[in-house]
Amino acid sequence: MTRWDVIVVGTGLAGLVAARTAAEQGAKVLLCGRGMGSVTLFGNTIDLMGAIDPDKDMGTALSAWIAAHQEHPYARTGWAGITEALAGFRSLFPAPYTFAAVGRGNSLIPTGAGTLRPAYLLPVTMQAGVGIAPEETLIVGFRGFKDFQGDTVALHLGCRGVNVPLPRYGLEGLGALGLARLMDEAPFQEGLGEAIRRQMAGEKRIGLPAVLGLKDPALVIQTLESVTGARVFEIPMLPPSIPGTRIFRRIREVLIEKGVSILLGSPVIRADVKQGRCESITVQNPPLETPYRADRFILATGRFLSGGLLSDMERISEPLFHLPVFQPASRGEWFRGRFFQPESHPIHRAGILTDRALRPVDEGGKVLLDNVRIAGSILAHHEAIEEHSREGIAIATGHWAAKGVLES
Repeated sequence: MTRWDVIVVGTGLAGLVAARTAAEQGAKVLLCGRGMGSVTLFGNTIDLMGAIDPDKDMGTALSAWIAAHQEHPYARTGWAGITEALAGFRSLFPAPYTFAAVGRGNSLIPTGAGTLRPAYLLPVTMQAGVGIAPEETLIVGFRGFKDFQGDTVALHLGCRGVNVPLPRYGLEGLGALGLARLMDEAPFQEGLGEAIRRQMAGEKRIGLPAVLGLKDPALVIQTLESVTGARVFEIPMLPPSIPGTRIFRRIREVLIEKGVSILLGSPVIRADVKQGRCESITVQNPPLETPYRADRFILATGRFLSGGLLSDMERISEPLFHLPVFQPASRGEWFRGRFFQPESHPIHRAGILTDRALRPVDEGGKVLLDNVRIAGSILAHHEAIEEHSREGIAIATGHWAAKGVLES
């Protein structure tokens, strides 16, 4: 039986980053999970902490925030650890499709709901959307594409909006992935650019749904800008996320180059734990159940949507290692009295407790599994949705979980 140095369970952003970091350290790595992870659904930008005002320096403000929130996952890495992890992530995306901050901190970018939201690192395809002036911006949707209505988005942003026909007859009703594939074709790009140009009234910026190609979105932007004479930017929209799919595909490509073995579509159903250490995990591929042995493990299975946490009528549980889950004392305390209110619901802070090295611990601080590290949204004491911190937590803890487990 093959023995691995590190097995990473979970194929979301935290698991991908952990596998890449471990492989960079020379480890023999197996990455496994039941699907492609939530980055392909929700990933667009790299958010660190949306609660920090855009006019503030991220390093200074987030360092102060961490000092006041010592239970948060960021307190396990600190600002220096976050910047190291982000540098590793950014190195995965060479020019022209890069990720960068516009300024020293958060930027406000338009969304498919017609609102502005804070984000830290933006793909190059979204950077022209920062600081748009309504009077010089045109929002463009596609006829028959139900997930993004240009005129409706524009109405909320105070811009002019149109829905243009696609360059080929009969494409109405295509989904995001189908449109993204078409965008990779040069004739389609040029035809779309001409359709947009005919609708322009002197605008200097053009916002489009975030479906501008899978292979080379920067080239798609360049072509559209050449034809229209305006700056073009993508606007995040409903799942599935094409920018997130680009992230997944790029990191998977790097992992394969580094010799990482990847098992997708087969759930991990069991862990063999003896005397405070995990010895193997079992992967199910009906009718087979196959054990995989390793010296070290990283758990990055996410929360409820991906099955990293389960709930019944009484409790929240972690199904693989059966680790204790930090949670409200009773189901009646999971939610507050009103669904929409300033304070987040207590259930959002549920998750696995760890020590400073990201090893799982009980409520008394006792280490439960010495050769296991925890990464990503399954960690306790964060409110990633409200904080706009999901990607930052995934990248920072995924990176340091891998480094830590290899140093043990």
